[in-house]
Amino acid sequence: MAQGPDDIFGDENYPAYPIGQAAEMLSTTQDFLRRLDEAKLINPHRSGGGHRRYSRYQLRLAARVREMVDQGTALEAACRIVILEDQLEEALRQNQSRQPGTPQRD
Repeated sequence: MAQGPDDIFGDENYPAYPIGQAAEMLSTTQDFLRRLDEAKLINPHRSGGGHRRYSRYQLRLAARVREMVDQGTALEAACRIVILEDQLEEALRQNQSRQPGTPQRD
């Protein structure tokens, strides 16, 4: 079943951006994005032709790493920090949803 425009634009995980556009949006190079893939920070969707496509969520992670690298943090360390921050945020979100009095979402 194909996604409609409302589904696509509201889904932060929809792989909407080709590598060139993603690099331009982040003011970086395509090579930088490829290195993030190699570092296992992001795993972009591959089109039928094998081209990388990025989601808004992945671009937010890449932007955070770029910011840290620009401040002098090594790429591998920045990727690890961002992964840990993301895992912590998800754990806190899950913990919050399990608190008494908080409506449960399926």
